[in-house]
Amino acid sequence: MRLLLVCVLALAASGPVVVRDVDGRSLSLLAPARGKTELLLFVNTECPISNRYAPEITRICGEYQAKGVNCVLVYPDQTTTVAAIGKHRQEFSLAPGAPAIIDRGFALTTAVDATVTPQAAIYTSTGLAYRGRIDNLYANVGQPRRAATTHDLREALDAVVAGKRAPVSETEPIGCSIERR
Repeated sequence: MRLLLVCVLALAASGPVVVRDVDGRSLSLLAPARGKTELLLFVNTECPISNRYAPEITRICGEYQAKGVNCVLVYPDQTTTVAAIGKHRQEFSLAPGAPAIIDRGFALTTAVDATVTPQAAIYTSTGLAYRGRIDNLYANVGQPRRAATTHDLREALDAVVAGKRAPVSETEPIGCSIERR
């Protein structure tokens, strides 16, 4: 099985980043066309917090795809494999149909300034609309609540899909640190 790396063909401060997903398809990210919305979700196969969010990530991708949001999974990891991602997605039923990217060189991670998994970023034609946590299920690492009481990502997506600004443009995500070696 061949390994596909994130191949950065173009990277500008406000321009697109062109990558290949694990199936070999070319994707242009971070600069969607007018009226389009991209949701990048930074996840990791070995992060228990990221894995706990798999059902919510899958629900969000499914619900908002119908509203025109393109959901993309980003695995910022130098050592993961296409096979490991396939196994991870199958084991956690993680966002079937959403493209998955291995960000070995951390091009997307750096462009988005993602620091932990899980972490979300919403892009519109005007740029970054939201970056941060999915919700407040975790008060801190190792301190989950019984249930989330705020749903930051959903609130941001609802606003963006309605043509409005996200109520909050950035929140502090709780998760496993992205280790850039």
